[in-house]
Amino acid sequence: MNILVLTLNYIPDLSAGSFRVTALVEALRQAPQCSVDVVTALPNRYSGFCPKIQEDPEGFNIHRIALPQHKGTLISQVRAYRHFIAGVLDYTKNKHYNCVVASSSRLMTAVLGAIIAKKTRAKLYLDIRDIFAESLPDVLPLKLGYALKPLLSCLERWAIGRADRVNLVSEGFLEYFQKRYPKRSFTCWTNGVDSEFCSLSSKQPGPILNILYAGNIGLAQGLHLIVPQLAKRLEHRARFTLIGSGNGLRKLTRELEKQRVDNVDLLPPQERKTLVESYENADILFLHLTTQKAFLKVLPSKLFEYAATGKPIWAGLAGYAARFVSSQIENAALFDPENVEQALSALDRLNRESTPRTDFVARYSRETLSRQIAKDIIDVSKQSV
Repeated sequence: MNILVLTLNYIPDLSAGSFRVTALVEALRQAPQCSVDVVTALPNRYSGFCPKIQEDPEGFNIHRIALPQHKGTLISQVRAYRHFIAGVLDYTKNKHYNCVVASSSRLMTAVLGAIIAKKTRAKLYLDIRDIFAESLPDVLPLKLGYALKPLLSCLERWAIGRADRVNLVSEGFLEYFQKRYPKRSFTCWTNGVDSEFCSLSSKQPGPILNILYAGNIGLAQGLHLIVPQLAKRLEHRARFTLIGSGNGLRKLTRELEKQRVDNVDLLPPQERKTLVESYENADILFLHLTTQKAFLKVLPSKLFEYAATGKPIWAGLAGYAARFVSSQIENAALFDPENVEQALSALDRLNRESTPRTDFVARYSRETLSRQIAKDIIDVSKQSV
């Protein structure tokens, strides 16, 4: 059987989607008589991060599409995505597939998968990583957001309606999708834990705490709303290291300068090997998401990475993510997003020692979850054979 996997990001790109789909493709490769085509873009997640591509696609084909550089703005991302759509349509022309798999944090990847599945009369498997029709209007200027919402909802309805199976990366999405599509059933295979982050070496915290955040620095994370104030209050107790990039970096930098904060280090995105070393040197791992409506349903992939390390977690979360942490992750101190006083109280409650989270790692093993998703995809594919 022939399976097409569509994803905007793939290794060595740095993103949750990249690592998720890479593990999934590896699981599909293990299936007998399964031929996999991966169509993705050249590394594009961060404009300043250009890792080397070491391709060895034994057992599958990989086609990478070059995109124009973008600076994180909506217009530049739309322009880049137009190139991706054109490249995908050109590559898949006159090809036959039993199943199209679209892993989509951006709605248009799901829509693109639906278009190709319809053209090739293939089954469609959607892996939904965000509620784009709801989240995009929240981050756009008010009038533009409301103007686009009906169109985005229409595209979402068409893509979901065309799908033979839909997986949601967060159980927090279930209420939204079940309400809109009551006759459809959904699976919820989450992000998972990668073995290289498991139970890193630990050290006794020194007099100055090393607090680390690693990930996207976007408006969703809202680091500019909390880190400068926390760092100022902790200037004699802690040093913050923020690793990443995104469209919130400029606001964060301005706020740090405005408040004359000098105990925050801003570092560019790091490859995984270097990131593991940064985690080992950290005393506490920090996470924060704003309380915009759409973000109350998400489950940040970073939580799985953080939890695997065994390091203490200090997190400003609300909604489903907060409930997940409370019930699933030991030694994690929660506070309401953007609430400095609560954050400081949570830090004081946190056990500074590392905590092996053996049960969590076993339950959310990336390899195990990927095999489950691959089995679902193969079951769907067989229906077209």
